[in-house]
Amino acid sequence: QVQLVESGGRLVQAGASLRLSCAASGRAFRSYGMGWFRQAIGKEREFVAGLNWSGGSLYYADSVKGRFTISKDNDLNTMTLQMNNLKPGDTAVYYCAADRGLYESRVPWREYEYVYWGQGTQVTVSS
Repeated sequence: QVQLVESGGRLVQAGASLRLSCAASGRAFRSYGMGWFRQAIGKEREFVAGLNWSGGSLYYADSVKGRFTISKDNDLNTMTLQMNNLKPGDTAVYYCAADRGLYESRVPWREYEYVYWGQGTQVTVSS
């Protein structure tokens, strides 16, 4: 079992940068592949970025590739999402998530691959 808590979301202007954090508590954090999803008002939740348990394999949605960077610190039990050059279309509630925690080498990117979810943090980008 792992508990996830996101932080860092706030209102920013277009072009700004923002860093989201996901703090994890519970057993064996390093065994989990993790990811970020987002959900805008009136839209379905969508995958943003993910990494495998070691952080050595990464995967990004096309819409954020080149602007967002995901990373994981297995010693500090945290995952971060560095977001640069933010656009109004990035406005959403951002969720961090963890998979089954089996040291899987591949990056989970489908929603059903994730078992644990945080409560979300709001990111609003004004034009």
